[in-house]
Amino acid sequence: MFAKVSPSSFSLNLALQGGGAHGAFTWGVLDALLEDGRFGFEGISGTSAGAMNAVALAHGWLLGGAEGAREALSNFWEGVALSGPREVVPPIIDPTTPMPGMNWMLQLTRWFSPYQLNPLDLNPLRDLVEAQFDFERLRHASPFKLFIAATHANSGHLKLFRNADLSADALLASACLPTLHHAIIIEGEPYWDGAYAANPAVFPLFRFCDSRDILIVMLAPLHHERTPRGADEIQERAAQLAFTNAFMREMRLLAAMREMASESGWLSGSLEARLRSTRFHLIEAEAVLGGLTAASKSVANQAFLHRLRDAGRSHARRWLAEHAEAVGHRASLDLQATFLPA
Repeated sequence: MFAKVSPSSFSLNLALQGGGAHGAFTWGVLDALLEDGRFGFEGISGTSAGAMNAVALAHGWLLGGAEGAREALSNFWEGVALSGPREVVPPIIDPTTPMPGMNWMLQLTRWFSPYQLNPLDLNPLRDLVEAQFDFERLRHASPFKLFIAATHANSGHLKLFRNADLSADALLASACLPTLHHAIIIEGEPYWDGAYAANPAVFPLFRFCDSRDILIVMLAPLHHERTPRGADEIQERAAQLAFTNAFMREMRLLAAMREMASESGWLSGSLEARLRSTRFHLIEAEAVLGGLTAASKSVANQAFLHRLRDAGRSHARRWLAEHAEAVGHRASLDLQATFLPA
């Protein structure tokens, strides 16, 4: 059974990007949408931190509707803040900076694999998701259609875990950074972070959902202000592009197909009609996250996560004020101009 939407409201599909601790921005966005209460949800596609947010939203809604979802999201991210290593350090002046121990660990991953650094495959995130989410209930009674993306480590193929496939392993596979964690083995197959194949996958919302409104919550910047020159900066930018390339390709393809469908006129098939009727919306975090380093994705201190949550709430409220009335009627995102510029 999926979420029911009252006749006076509209249903949104959600596409939630990954980005480690930056996913707390999406926490804030979802919290504001839930507080506003005008929209229900049908399908949610998520990768990495986006997948965590998707499952928290579904789990909480299953237990207590919108308020239950807000509580579950808060519990998860507060749990993330508590699950990090406790270090004896001076008071943090800049909460966006990883603690010394985390910096040291990130440096070590350049020369040693997680199989060497963490042979026992200890993962505090596993303890957190197993404690907080009831995967058995979600498999049978999720209120939303969930699409959790992971990447098959030996082929690069996208693996979508849907409602019947939900498990702690499936969720951890979506967030498995291969430099930090062992590959997640599911039914004998190894999986890495879903961002290599889709960040997030948008086509399932187009293909498997009835709602024609898709809201993308984007954490990666669409544009970078400067070209990197230092070795570390170049490596960081290359990693950022690797995590967004699949999403950008998918969006460019959808934009091109939509443009072709619009040019074909009304005498066309069901695919063209569906492309024309799909309405895209966007909440993006470039102004908040664009100036942060990749290392800040590993920062799990409470002050930083709350700062991002509050920024997400502010952005979502602004979007609601400017575009909420468009849902169900028209797109608030120009797909061609954003992803297929001339």
